[in-house]
Amino acid sequence: MKFPKFRHIRKLGSSHTGRIALVGIPAGIVSAALLGGVAQGAVPVSFAVSGTQFQITSSQLEGTGFSQYSGTAKDAEGVEHSVVTANIKDATLENLCQSAVTKTPMGKVGVLIKAGGGEEPASAKDLQIGMTGLRGDAEFKNIRIGVDASDVNTKAKGSKGDFAQDADTISIKNLEQDSWSTTASVFTLKDMSLELTDGTETCF
Repeated sequence: MKFPKFRHIRKLGSSHTGRIALVGIPAGIVSAALLGGVAQGAVPVSFAVSGTQFQITSSQLEGTGFSQYSGTAKDAEGVEHSVVTANIKDATLENLCQSAVTKTPMGKVGVLIKAGGGEEPASAKDLQIGMTGLRGDAEFKNIRIGVDASDVNTKAKGSKGDFAQDADTISIKNLEQDSWSTTASVFTLKDMSLELTDGTETCF
């Protein structure tokens, strides 16, 4: 089953009726975890997000064991941000790029991370992503749309009564993603490079 190129994910409310995620929104990847080390142990993991969103791109994402439902991410000040929570059991990402920009007293400071641009792509296990925007060309296999979020086919699940979807596999070409958070039990970055920038060089 194929979907057209995604453009935007509308902001989701915190009420039950507002927690209805857009149909056909797949999971994007990778994360703030790259800046501070990969999360250890089983997912999902609760933590305060930094208050700064980051960008992710990949020329090709391939994943198995996918689910998606609405949720929230809370920052250190206690402010909740509406997100689409996506899970992928196993994923590979070609030409992975992550960028984050933070304002400091000395001006903007950026971090640019690249990996998986050689013969081997980056790979991850037990991904959980809190995202607000996604663009790309996506294909799902054996997708179920309208599943109860508490009954999706992944280990991590949403709240009972909430709208969700799941699929056996997911494939996204030319992925672009805006995220608040990502956790993973294992993250392998082949040919990784990390660069501090002035904040003008981003993934998209």
